[in-house]
Amino acid sequence: MEDWKKAWQPMIDAVGTDFSDGMEQWGADEVERGAIRRFLEPLEFDCPLHYDKSVANEYGYPDIIAPYSSLLTWVIPPYWKPGMQLFTSAERNAQPTESPLLGFETDLALPTKFYFATDIEIDYIKPIVVGDRLCRVGYILLSCVPKETKVGRGAFTVWESEIRNQHREVVAKIRMGLYFYCPHAN
Repeated sequence: MEDWKKAWQPMIDAVGTDFSDGMEQWGADEVERGAIRRFLEPLEFDCPLHYDKSVANEYGYPDIIAPYSSLLTWVIPPYWKPGMQLFTSAERNAQPTESPLLGFETDLALPTKFYFATDIEIDYIKPIVVGDRLCRVGYILLSCVPKETKVGRGAFTVWESEIRNQHREVVAKIRMGLYFYCPHAN
């Protein structure tokens, strides 16, 4: 095995580890009626469960439910908070100093410059209802496969988390694939 691949062995050995250290990562906002409406509009998604409380009640829901496809809208923490300077560089492709999408840091992984998502799987378990507040719990490494691609050398990883509401009920499970890499020198 090539040396750069061997350097990923600590991550490979950590498969099954929860890197969240028990931390709950709460979404920026409660699920609210106006945001559901704005989600539905461009899709012209005409299902009364998502806008008519009496229909939602008729089917056993306490209020309108958010479309399952809107789950990530309610899970992602805020990018910016008052008093925070998000960008410290004015260059064209400047990256934010922090991002809620980066996951959890570990000193087991090799330092990489970039990453991209490769795939996502979501198991929807319970409807999301107006007034819910969602959090992500757990950041379990399911796999780590070092690989050289056309963009660089790195590792394909798969991570799993649960999404829970304010009552600690699991509403979904998410598995996301990410490729962390250092680009090839030009």
